[in-house]
Parts: sequence; structure tokens; C-alpha cells
Amino acid sequence: MARVRYFAAAEEFAGRAEEQRVEPDLGALRTALAAEYPSLGDILPRCAVLVDGRRTADAAPLASDTLVDVLPPFAGG
Repeated sequence: MARVRYFAAAEEFAGRAEEQRVEPDLGALRTALAAEYPSLGDILPRCAVLVDGRRTADAAPLASDTLVDVLPPFAGG
């Protein structure tokens, strides 16, 4: 199972800081997260989703030792 960490607004919308997920690839994970957490699904297309620290295509497989970070857009100044 992949370990998924949520940051800032993504954490708020998911209602947790992290969790273990069983989806086989990044695309399936995105789809499942949007269905399970509708508020997160609203911002997910604008989030940076990193697999083991890198942006990856949705076809990227997720193994048991994979770390996925969901980072919403940040504003600063």
C-alpha cells in the first residue's frame, strides 16, 4: 500500500494528514481521492502530486513502499 501525505488545504479536505492507499497507479489514486473526498477532488487538478518526490504521469505504478505527497497551490508574498 502506498503512503499518501496531505499538506495544507489538502489535509483539511481529506480530514487527515496521511493514510495508506491500495490503488495500483497514480491515475486510480486521483480518481479514488476525488470520489472519496469531494472537496479535495475540487482542488486536486491544481495540486502538485509527487510520487517519491517527483511529478509523474498518471500511469505511474504505486508500490507498497511508494510515498505520495499531495500539495495544494500555495500563495505567498
